[in-house]
Amino acid sequence: MKYPKISYQLIRLAAVCLLLQVTTLLSAQEAEQKTHQAPLSKMELQTGDSIVFLGDSITHQCLYTQYVEDFFYTRYPKMRLKFHNAGVGGAKAWDALARFDRDVAAYHPKYVTVLLGMNDGRYQPFNDEIFKTYYDDMKELISKIEGIGATPILMTPTMFDARAARMGKRPRDPASVELYNSVLAYYGTWLREVAAESGFGFVDMYGPLNNITIAERQKNPQFTIIRDAVHPDAPGQVVMAFALLSDMNVQRQVSRITVSKKANGEATSTARGGKLSDLKYSDDGVSFTWLADSLPWVVPAEAKLGAELTKLGHRMSQESLSIHDLPPGRYELSIDGEVVGQYSNTTLARHVELQGNPKTPQYQQAMQVALLNKERNDGPVKNKRNTWRVFQVYARMKRELDAQGDQKDEKTVAKLAELDKRLADQDRVIQESEAAAKALEDKIYEINQPEARKYVLKKVTAAKKK
Repeated sequence: MKYPKISYQLIRLAAVCLLLQVTTLLSAQEAEQKTHQAPLSKMELQTGDSIVFLGDSITHQCLYTQYVEDFFYTRYPKMRLKFHNAGVGGAKAWDALARFDRDVAAYHPKYVTVLLGMNDGRYQPFNDEIFKTYYDDMKELISKIEGIGATPILMTPTMFDARAARMGKRPRDPASVELYNSVLAYYGTWLREVAAESGFGFVDMYGPLNNITIAERQKNPQFTIIRDAVHPDAPGQVVMAFALLSDMNVQRQVSRITVSKKANGEATSTARGGKLSDLKYSDDGVSFTWLADSLPWVVPAEAKLGAELTKLGHRMSQESLSIHDLPPGRYELSIDGEVVGQYSNTTLARHVELQGNPKTPQYQQAMQVALLNKERNDGPVKNKRNTWRVFQVYARMKRELDAQGDQKDEKTVAKLAELDKRLADQDRVIQESEAAAKALEDKIYEINQPEARKYVLKKVTAAKKK
């Protein structure tokens, strides 16, 4: 059999074509790899930056947002940020779009945290059409956030507590009760994918709430931190604040002080998170002056359980004190003349943690900050959010009327006109609320500045027996 002759030129041309195809394919793969972005690992903040908390009624509660604010007020007392709660009860992603310009963009945020989805799923088993609406509206919302130069921090919907729903008196569809928490897991998993692919921030609110709940139910089957099944109580909102700050990798430690003796008996120290001075070491104790850079993160009494469940102090606010080379015995620690505790020399050598000790002046100072911020959120911040609830009803009703075309329902038209009148002074309410909130925040920045504290550790003398 004779085979046709193949010229050298033809072989060369085929080789060149193959090389071009391979090169083009590799270039396309490299280009695709270059577009991949790393998800936001931490918030980079400086004085003047603005953070907007966008969400529904869980944000409107002004709790997890309040505790996040408390953290920044105490951890970064020299850095003044701008916080804006943009939560409205009952909100879906579309509602956030309807008020976006005035309630989000107007505050020129650097970061916008987004907590939506609880209402978008409509409290029923998974429905593809409902999810498609959420998907489209969230995509548009994310695009608008990027459009104003802000970085979205997408947060999973929180937990729907099915057991709490079953224990409650409100009648609910059994299938919805059984399946709705799974629906929220699906929504949150999609958000994680969006954040990972687009380089946004991502916070898992769902996991910590569910994990803590199931762990606590091993001890108490009726345990819940979401009594109405939807809105986390104050302890649950601490879990949320912890999740947000933890996933955004904020500074976790307040201070670490270590005091010891050199070989020649001279006192020495190492310290992080402040400045130590006037160190003196004697046979019966130690004394020094400590000026910290920050205060511990504390929360009001109603939220204390959340701090315990998350080990908030140890994991996010540690004030560590280690004293080595003390003679055996027990020692009394006082700060600014107030006794805060007694410890053995071995315990002091390991380290003690002071961040959760309510007797310390720095804890009491931080609690003042937390209570003042609670007043700020319970008063003017919520007043401002309540006026946006009226706007939400108005926007939904207007959308409904617009969809009716020329054949509009007269009763709905009348209701819309009434809501329009109620909104006539919305800007005034917003401005007055913001002025009142700022006045309280000014007070916060007067009382949140760390002060030099005198630490005295003295050996406890055993009482003589009579």
